[in-house]
Amino acid sequence: MKDTFKHQGMRQQLVDTLKKKGIKDKGVLKAIGKIPRHLFMDSGFIDHAYQDKAFPIAADQTISQPYTVAFQSELLQVQPGDTILEIGTGSGYQTAVLLELGAKVFSIERQQELFKKTSKFLPKIGYRAKKLIFGDGYKGLPDEAPFQSIIVTAGAPFVPNPLLSQLAIGGRLVIPVGDDVQIMTLFIRKGPKEFEKHEFGDFRFVPMLEDKN
Repeated sequence: MKDTFKHQGMRQQLVDTLKKKGIKDKGVLKAIGKIPRHLFMDSGFIDHAYQDKAFPIAADQTISQPYTVAFQSELLQVQPGDTILEIGTGSGYQTAVLLELGAKVFSIERQQELFKKTSKFLPKIGYRAKKLIFGDGYKGLPDEAPFQSIIVTAGAPFVPNPLLSQLAIGGRLVIPVGDDVQIMTLFIRKGPKEFEKHEFGDFRFVPMLEDKN
């Protein structure tokens, strides 16, 4: 569980790569420059930790490509103190980015193996979400709503209505929508029944599955 000067240097190179790819949000870049991504990966992949690529983690899932994490985080326009719901805790890397941005994070994971692993791991390296939940992301978290932002880190075949209904007015939902290839989609809640929709090109995510296992 070491974070060396070498790792820090590699992170700065990763930040430079993300800037070249168009990420501008200073808070997001700072978070990526600070979080030891190599600790989130299986030891066999540590050499790849600061490449801009997705890699396998437990339960047939992946740790998202840093560019994707940065892109989704930038779309959320996180302000310190925002309450954010994350669907798909995964390795916890995206969770850590949101926490670095000063958000209060509630995160739902449906893979029990990953849920157990990440719940233990995040506090060990100093990241404490408000709540990590083992559950079905399609239902959201009505007890804690409304949320300033909701981020979905898996490919959703459709937009779950509970997630839209749990957004605060002015809140932002960032969700990759589609089957094999997803379109990164942003919904901004303008009123009780009014949403503004923006689309941002193709991404690839593992599928968002219903029910937990």
